Amino acid sequence: MRVLFDTNLVLDLVLAREPFGPAAKELFKLQEQRRIDAYISAITPVNVFYITRKLRGINAARRAVELLLAALKVCPLHQSILDEACKLPFKDYEDAVQHACATSSGLDVIVTRDVSDYQNATLVVLSPSEFLDKLKSQKT
Repeated sequence: MRVLFDTNLVLDLVLAREPFGPAAKELFKLQEQRRIDAYISAITPVNVFYITRKLRGINAARRAVELLLAALKVCPLHQSILDEACKLPFKDYEDAVQHACATSSGLDVIVTRDVSDYQNATLVVLSPSEFLDKLKSQKT
């Protein structure tokens, strides 16, 4: 299954945000075990660097991005994706860009804590717990 991890999910892991960090860690572990094929959009490392630098310093921000890029695949981002995101009926442009990246890359699902931000999505959008439950139910 090809999955886009939304930026909030990545930040939950990088910043060990409670109570969300454990679910994010479990999702990243699924990628490490090659049980899923996990992606991020090209805007995610930029956002992770910016937020992590403000909260934890530049060294932590650089390390977070290095680990992120080593662990996950990155959906390409170019003008046509940005143009497409402008046309999507989303309240937030960043979420529209995430969705456009996932769609352009042929991904199956977006995992985010902010499912309500993706009300107009054409892809399946699940919370971390919904996604983990879905995977567990497929195993049995």
